[in-house]
Amino acid sequence: MVSITRIPGLVLTEHEFRVPLDHSRPEGEQITVFAREAAAPDGLDRPFLVFLQGGPGQEAPRPAGSAPAWLARAVGEYRVLLLDQRGTGRSTPVGTLPGLAPAEQAAYLTHFRADSIVRDAELIRAQLGVDRWSVLGQSFGGFCVLNYLSHAPGGLREALFTGGVPPVRTHPDEVYTRTFATVLERNRRYYERYPADRERVRALHRRLDAGEISLPGGVPLTSRAFRTIGNVLGMSDGAENLHYLLERDPDSPAFAHDLAAALPFSARNPLYVVLHESSYADGVATRWSADRVRPAVFDEDVTLFTGEHVYPWMLTDLPGLAPLREAADILAEHEWPALYDEEALRSCEVPCAAAIYAEDAYVDRVYSEEVARLIPTMRPWLTNEHEHNGLRAAGPAVLGRLIDMVKGRV
Repeated sequence: MVSITRIPGLVLTEHEFRVPLDHSRPEGEQITVFAREAAAPDGLDRPFLVFLQGGPGQEAPRPAGSAPAWLARAVGEYRVLLLDQRGTGRSTPVGTLPGLAPAEQAAYLTHFRADSIVRDAELIRAQLGVDRWSVLGQSFGGFCVLNYLSHAPGGLREALFTGGVPPVRTHPDEVYTRTFATVLERNRRYYERYPADRERVRALHRRLDAGEISLPGGVPLTSRAFRTIGNVLGMSDGAENLHYLLERDPDSPAFAHDLAAALPFSARNPLYVVLHESSYADGVATRWSADRVRPAVFDEDVTLFTGEHVYPWMLTDLPGLAPLREAADILAEHEWPALYDEEALRSCEVPCAAAIYAEDAYVDRVYSEEVARLIPTMRPWLTNEHEHNGLRAAGPAVLGRLIDMVKGRV
């Protein structure tokens, strides 16, 4: 199915593709993957750039005028394919999988990692009759790009990463040990900038423990769930957004609604909760890695916010996720297959460029630099000018530099 729409400055072509749920069983259950092609009116024959969104479990951005800002730069040289990765957006959705036993839910969810997303992309490329295309991966989208380079490099002209060169053959325990240290530093900086917020946070925790603060709909919020709003501290505007939330009257309806919106993990996107750790599972089981390696200081100091770390209690504390609790436990014990092929990366011939953010709170720069050195065609750009959301906050500049790098202009 193809539908074409014109909005100011862009021609949008909508595609729906049928792909196997399990690529090892192409004759089995089928799901839909949606993609929106965005092109300049005079660029309908330009080469494709496939955008792979962060996540896991996040849909592609929706073009509207200049949003996302980087799109205007991209369509100057490409047709951009905004892929709703399987389970997201207008692709076949993943909710709490009612009617399935926990083991069946877990088995279903094993098919939503980067490796399956890349195999979807290859089927779509063939259906569109494209010889090779370029890919741009933001955050988790970069994990998908590295899997692409490992297992289907013949389909790629160029590969671009923004804040998303993942570790290879590194246990999740090591990853989360480093990111917890970064989160502690972000807490220190936050309270240095907004020292009065520490007492505000203590007071909120007392009220949370007393059951006095609820989300819209009357669902009480737990103290430990509240701490996850610190996930924003890795973004360029995160400290300010957190402060502006905390300065609100906690008894106001606006506070409850803004608080609900600030929670990074929710039933709106169950894949983000149940598959987050599997994104780092390069041939291992995670066994609730972040929960096991979390530093004791987080138990000792209630004012410390947590980051992009998933805990088993989230499947009971957060509204709507309880139906996946047993499946999440099964997935935590699942021995995931390897995501990357180190030898294939060492022999890579696809031109690559990566923005590596020096103080990235989500994808640690040490591992990104290590992997960048594996790839002979990689041109890394290490910068402290941008945070993890550099593509969103300064899209034309970030993407423009990467395009110039991969094309050898700089």
